[in-house]
Amino acid sequence: MDYSQFLALKQEIGLLIVFLLVFLYDTFASPKGTKAVPMIACALMAVVTAWGFCPVVKLTESAFSGMYFTSPTIVAIKNILNVGVLIVLIQSIKWANSEFTAIRRGEFYELILLTLLGMYLMISSRHFLMFIIGLETASLPLCALVAFDKHRYESHEAAIKYVLTAVFSSAILLMGLSFVYGIAGTLYYQGIASALYGNMGVMLAVALAFVMAGFGFKISLVPFHLWTADVYQGAPTSVTSYLSVISKGSAAFAFLVVLTQVFGAVYEVAWEWMLYALIILTITVGNLFAMRQHNMKRFLAFSSISQAGYIML
Repeated sequence: MDYSQFLALKQEIGLLIVFLLVFLYDTFASPKGTKAVPMIACALMAVVTAWGFCPVVKLTESAFSGMYFTSPTIVAIKNILNVGVLIVLIQSIKWANSEFTAIRRGEFYELILLTLLGMYLMISSRHFLMFIIGLETASLPLCALVAFDKHRYESHEAAIKYVLTAVFSSAILLMGLSFVYGIAGTLYYQGIASALYGNMGVMLAVALAFVMAGFGFKISLVPFHLWTADVYQGAPTSVTSYLSVISKGSAAFAFLVVLTQVFGAVYEVAWEWMLYALIILTITVGNLFAMRQHNMKRFLAFSSISQAGYIML
């Protein structure tokens, strides 16, 4: 194996270095020294964000036999996520230093960085195996973040609902991908697109329905949205901000890449009508239910559901 391929993962390596520095500092610093963890995490994240705008990062490269791909467009998307994460980290400083959160403030920043790494892999993957690795790397730490206020019952409930939803949606997505593999005989995006060209059938329609349902859970499209309001309400405000902006944005971009690069050839005959149905339902139900809410977080949750419909449109 040529280990120089790892050099193509410049932004991922930078993020891993930030994660390790925050982890080591949080582990070995004195109790008084750990108060600086939020500021250190924000400063290091700012450096990584600035690093993403350097010309050397914006090269078009691939690694691992085409499983990983990066280009100036993908780097720009990751930079947008970096800016959003930096805002969330700055916003959370006061909360992380509060009396109830201070004992585990380091874990919050470490989990945030780990989920961002998974989102990087989702966006740069050109093979469904790497995509699933990125998806699970992003999803599992989010379950812990949702349950971060462990002394609140709403946080427990939100975490359970998020865990069950994440597991269920991943199972549905994997079922759809197994059908796709049965049709195409490969998990590479380009190989699947070539195999599906002019190969429309019932099995492909079922596979697409499963794949779109799996992504629908991640992006909160109706009717896969039922977890969103409870999770947003029960999670800490900083985590809710992260879920509604960063997590949803990365999933939407990954969904766009999969639909266009993998299933683009069967757009008119397979998934155009499916997507329009989801869009109409999502915009309508999201706005109607937002009008009935009395809790600000639940209101914003249904607002983000309707916005997901506009993003898909």
